[in-house]
Amino acid sequence: MCGIAGQFSLSRTAIPNLSQRLKAMSEVLVHRGPDGDGIWHDERGSSGFVHRRLAIIDLSNSASQPMLGANKTVITYNGEIYNYKELRDSLKTHWQFHSESDTECILAAYERYGPDCLSHLRGMFSFAIWDPRDETLFCARDRFGIKPFYYTVVNDIFYFASEAKALLPFLPEIRTDDGALAEYLTFQYNIGEKTLFKGISQLLPGHALTVKGRDISVFRYWDVNYDIDFDHSPTYFYSKLEELFLESIEKHGCSDVPVGSYVSGGIDSSLIFNLSQKNPSSANIGFHGKFTEFNGYDESFYADAAVNYANGLLHTIDISSRDFSDNFANVIYHLDYPVAGPGSFPQYMVSKLASQHVKVVLGGQGGDEIFGGYARYLLAYFEQCIKAAIDGEYKNGNYVVTIESIVPNLGLLKEYKPLMKKYWSNGLFEPMHHRYFSLIDRSSDMSSEIHWSELDKDSVFSNFASIFNNTSNVKKEAYFDKMTHFDFKCLLPALLQVEDRMSMAHGLESRVPFLDHKLVEFAATIPADIKFKGGNMKYLLKKVFSDSICPQIANRRDKMGFPVPLKEWFEGDLKTYANDMLSTMASKDRYLINSEVIAKGLDSEAQFSRKTWGLLSLEAWYQQFHDRASYWRKLSML
Repeated sequence: MCGIAGQFSLSRTAIPNLSQRLKAMSEVLVHRGPDGDGIWHDERGSSGFVHRRLAIIDLSNSASQPMLGANKTVITYNGEIYNYKELRDSLKTHWQFHSESDTECILAAYERYGPDCLSHLRGMFSFAIWDPRDETLFCARDRFGIKPFYYTVVNDIFYFASEAKALLPFLPEIRTDDGALAEYLTFQYNIGEKTLFKGISQLLPGHALTVKGRDISVFRYWDVNYDIDFDHSPTYFYSKLEELFLESIEKHGCSDVPVGSYVSGGIDSSLIFNLSQKNPSSANIGFHGKFTEFNGYDESFYADAAVNYANGLLHTIDISSRDFSDNFANVIYHLDYPVAGPGSFPQYMVSKLASQHVKVVLGGQGGDEIFGGYARYLLAYFEQCIKAAIDGEYKNGNYVVTIESIVPNLGLLKEYKPLMKKYWSNGLFEPMHHRYFSLIDRSSDMSSEIHWSELDKDSVFSNFASIFNNTSNVKKEAYFDKMTHFDFKCLLPALLQVEDRMSMAHGLESRVPFLDHKLVEFAATIPADIKFKGGNMKYLLKKVFSDSICPQIANRRDKMGFPVPLKEWFEGDLKTYANDMLSTMASKDRYLINSEVIAKGLDSEAQFSRKTWGLLSLEAWYQQFHDRASYWRKLSML
């Protein structure tokens, strides 16, 4: 895991003060690579790469970057290629290797296959390769967006970096993108290539780009398709899932340093912790964050149970309101822009704890999106089952479970009664995409705080609907597959941004074994009535790995992600802190924010509402980047 950045003159003329500009980018990314740094630029000073190193595989200097190949190609790379040994064996007759690193395997694969090298890589990555032979810059991001890649073009120079903040010094001004802001206020994440910084784009998951002359070409090289396999029995799917997931766990344990695990107390992280103990690199250590100030927020009992079941050791941090006020600004700084809800804060704290013991951790991201772990799937599906029964369409093949079988699992919705009341108060029985949009729309309780008339909310819905109803990916009108597909394509990259930034803020590499492309491609072929049998969330995982999940966790009916006691804090210890932040937002008359409403401060809010979090995060973002525009501008002049 590392940090990368670079600059590339589209006119191929020298970039003024290129060395100093590259050093400035390197300094912004220093937290991503505390073990070393490197800078390369070509002879005419028209292009240059930056690399910050966190040494995980091949700790020797021979693996340092930017790395130059014998064919004059140059790479700066962030990530891990888990099949690099097999790849090395297949390429050694075409390439003379000088290191044991996975980095050099990418150079060798590019020499052998060109851009199609991406189909041979199994892992997480973002990289840029400069090929002087045809003066082409080739950049790519992994299939799921585990590793980040941002870019912009200013004054005929193409800039890229692992984090958007490393590009800020070169923008003519720091401005907010209206379309991205509308998406953030709706979902608390973005669903396309736009970011909140106007002019800065993200290379989407499963995409690559080439720069040749002034031509920048972006293309998709991979996608997940729900081509459902109705020909095999459940036993086949059980066996194949076990085979692929155990293989992924083994691959993700590849490391020359010890590997620990996040343990939340849920199925995904508990399963990964248990299965990973067989890897030679396993440190047999788990890391967990808890909140003990208020009832309902402490899940350490389940984390303890999971670790004890695997005969491991658990390190726990008790997170307080003081931790929030001391670290909230740092969280938003490292995120680049606010995204994906309050779980980023405890993730930051637990990552800090883990970094004191290991350099690599395994996490459970992806399990919910692949195997159906969100309670809202059950709620939305239940409504559609009722609608279909009323309309006489219940037997048309689009409903993978019966109402009778789903009823015993409705107890999982006990903690979601406020959401259900709100959800069913308006729009009941509308088309599927309207109903799911209503479930994930976070803006409904911010009608007064935002000048919505100046934002294009219709485009947000249209973009959502085009992804949700994309029949090229989900060919059958299965509501379950449509919901999980949208979250996989849009929510998951946002969660992976949190995973990457919160770990890298402390020089820690986070790996996600559920996101192995062979496993994901297989899971997308499994019929929904096997994955979601009887409305039982993650039925398939629990069925296949019943012996590897401790019973207390397998039988839980109250798992709620990573809840944070924001309501209690904002009504108590942090009331002054939150009101001061909102007062600042009001006094500075932030872009498209209704200052008069914000100035009234906090109002009563549902326990897990995201409104206050969303507004505070936005204000912290303005303070970190917009209010410090002169600081970021000066970095380009160092």
